Amino acid sequence: MVGTIFLAITLALALCALLCYAVRTEHMEHYGRWLTILSFAGTLCASIYLLVLIFGNHFEIAYVASYSSVELPVMYKFSAFWAGQQGSFLLWLLFHAAAGVVLSHRRRLSAVGMCVYMILQTLLTILVLAKSPFLLQEVAVENGVGLNPLLQDPWMAIHPPIIFLGYALLAVPFACSAAALIEGQPAKAWLETARRWALAAWAFLGAGIFIGGYWAYKVLGWGGFWGWDPVENSSLVPWLVAGIFIHVLRVARVRAAALSMVHLAAIFAFSLVLYGTFLTRSGILGDFSVHSFSGTSIGMTIAVVNALVLVGGLLLLTVRAGKLPQGEMYPAYDSREFLVLLGALLLVFIAAVIFLGMSMPLLTQLWGKPAAVDTDFYVRTTLPLAIVLMLCLAGASLQRYGVGQKAAPLKPLGVFFLLGAALAWLMGIQQIMPLLLAGAALMGVAASVWSWRKQAIGLGGMIAHAGLGLALLAIVLSGSGSKTTSQELAVGEPVTLYGHEIVFKGQEFAGDMRAKYYIYTVDGREVRALTKLHANGEDAAREPAIDKTIGGDIYIAPTPPKDSGRQELILKYGRMDMDDLFAYRFEGVTLEEQGGGKMLVKAVIAVTDGDTIERVEPTIQATLEGGTSKPVDVFGGEKRVRLTGVSADQKQVRLEILPSIETETQQAITTSVSTKPYIWVLWLGSVLVCVGTLVALRK
Repeated sequence: MVGTIFLAITLALALCALLCYAVRTEHMEHYGRWLTILSFAGTLCASIYLLVLIFGNHFEIAYVASYSSVELPVMYKFSAFWAGQQGSFLLWLLFHAAAGVVLSHRRRLSAVGMCVYMILQTLLTILVLAKSPFLLQEVAVENGVGLNPLLQDPWMAIHPPIIFLGYALLAVPFACSAAALIEGQPAKAWLETARRWALAAWAFLGAGIFIGGYWAYKVLGWGGFWGWDPVENSSLVPWLVAGIFIHVLRVARVRAAALSMVHLAAIFAFSLVLYGTFLTRSGILGDFSVHSFSGTSIGMTIAVVNALVLVGGLLLLTVRAGKLPQGEMYPAYDSREFLVLLGALLLVFIAAVIFLGMSMPLLTQLWGKPAAVDTDFYVRTTLPLAIVLMLCLAGASLQRYGVGQKAAPLKPLGVFFLLGAALAWLMGIQQIMPLLLAGAALMGVAASVWSWRKQAIGLGGMIAHAGLGLALLAIVLSGSGSKTTSQELAVGEPVTLYGHEIVFKGQEFAGDMRAKYYIYTVDGREVRALTKLHANGEDAAREPAIDKTIGGDIYIAPTPPKDSGRQELILKYGRMDMDDLFAYRFEGVTLEEQGGGKMLVKAVIAVTDGDTIERVEPTIQATLEGGTSKPVDVFGGEKRVRLTGVSADQKQVRLEILPSIETETQQAITTSVSTKPYIWVLWLGSVLVCVGTLVALRK
């Protein structure tokens, strides 16, 4: 109840601040600023309270029970805050409210702008209340489920906060645009504020997207960094539209007629954030996305909020369109204005294609069974657009604003186009489209650097544009140039693949038996693939082994053997059954109450090799949430026995017979080995895009 009270106070204060700003007097604006700060304080208190519940192991709270556990490490207890949709909405609200404090304190927005901003804060608070993280658990539990092992990774601990910070900051350009339309503000009064906040939002949202791609590459083991999953795309589309906003805004500072497009981009950038949230949180994509939240009840609330923002923004723009500056948006086809606007149009097409693809389950559901597009759809449609986009980038970089204002000729850069295409050809790429993209990407890098040297673009723009070109070049080289094979590797037997000697050294278990490693050497360098284990020894999550070199990565993903040497036996009381070495007899079971809904179930199993009888007592720790059991050694570890079930009448037990650890660690393993040429250039390019955007903030 305490957390809900804090959220209710946040909502009430946001509404009061909204009313104060709406009055539009200096006296009431003063009160509005204080109410904005207090509304943020309410959100901050709710957030701190949720952390207290998580770290205090208050599993009577449903959210805490779903995403935290007693044994969860400290860092991941923090990330449990935003692991579920309730917590992530609260994090979004916290960032939004904090930005509101900065805006009101520094008076970056007019009273009308703050009024719009507080409307958005009110809607976000309603979303948090509609799916509150403070609801009680229906059934009391002693321990929580814990965080998904795949999410227990440092990159995923920081990925969601950065994404939601980008989402929150995109509300500022929307508020700037709405206020300018309502008040009829001149461009100089709001464009600079909108530009700075949009750049910050673009940098953080882009960084979150890139971090998510690196996590997928490093952890999931399928060898890629972008799967065109609808949830991935739901962040990419608003990022692309925010990029349109930033570039068209720059044109609008020279050609006022482009202001209508700036307003349109601001409206759609934030509306698409809400639309992506609707897709991923409504459960519509439950069968089509590995990231989607299924079975949720908040979809309709998000849809209503999205409709209010989008329809309200478009109606306002329609009403005020006649009062916006008219005239030509570009003076000639060979001007920077035209090329930048053409590039923005290409980004519109790319965003529209991705939007259509990720929305397909929703659209097809309207007239039949939901269906999704495959990943090839995105590649086929966006690849030609990306080629033309990079050519526009190169051409615009070497132009100045106005007619005939060339900073440098474009033709000499053709050598870089040929160089990029040749590099891709040397990587074994023969398809025409990837070759053209590689050439256009390297040409874009060269044009950006040359333009900066000619002082035609700023340092931030040069870094960001060069980073984009490098990233696209690396996508071609590491994607189309990748080679993959799957082969069974025996322990200690060297195999030569793609010019590299690979030796599987066997498996190694961690001391606490919560992880095991598949150990390889690549040209003598040791690399390890990690498999996280559940408490019962079963695989929980896998990470590949990656050997990093200047020429790219050797990516090694082991597959557990189908025949692991494990065997299941069901023993009746007093009866005997055998495996290849020993005979087993079930002699009894005892139950020991441990309080708090816990019970220790212990079976007595007699094991014989024909000469000697050894008794072992495997156990199951049973709780209200389920049970866990660990294997016990028999005959000095020649076999291991794990108790996996006991019948209700205690007359039968189910055992899992495992081979010795030595036998298991020496098993041959089927391994997928891939080459990822120059993939480090992709990570470098991604960092440069974000760094360049932040550098541009200083201008």
